[in-house]
Amino acid sequence: MSTDTTNAIKPATTPRTATLRLTIAAVFMAMTIGLSSFGVPVPGGHLYLCDIAICLASILLGPFEAFLVGGIGSFLGDMIFYPLPMFVSLAVHGLQAVVISLISHHTFKDHPKLASGIGVAVGAVIMVVGYTLGKTFVYSTWETAVVKLPYEIAQGAVGAIIGMILCWNFGIRKIYRKMVEE
Repeated sequence: MSTDTTNAIKPATTPRTATLRLTIAAVFMAMTIGLSSFGVPVPGGHLYLCDIAICLASILLGPFEAFLVGGIGSFLGDMIFYPLPMFVSLAVHGLQAVVISLISHHTFKDHPKLASGIGVAVGAVIMVVGYTLGKTFVYSTWETAVVKLPYEIAQGAVGAIIGMILCWNFGIRKIYRKMVEE
């Protein structure tokens, strides 16, 4: 029996990799909490930037870590600063993050930029529709939810675009992959 281990199959997740991925998810979760705790004032409302961290994290991380960042991070941010929609945030941003992660990692494997672009676009639609429906129940009126619709669309678009730019144009994906795959 040979003791050569050069061609041995490495486990998919080593303890070091698992710890690193969880730590990175925690950093992104902290960013999500911070970015969901304040909004950029715009006429008639606020534009929240938490979707930037959610989209970027979801492109990089697996679905479980993405849910932690998007769902739990947004929930905690709302719970601390604005608790009324915190359960809407948990469900909507959690689903958004998982879907972005699944599309980014499991479609168009030869074209990861295209896959992540489709992922963040679908994620933005999930966020806009989810928050519009969620705010209908939170505020008890369809009209209030519709008034906030342009800000939800802007938030989704800004998060998707800046998340993609940070990931691909600033090389964050390359840095992340190098860290995790070493």
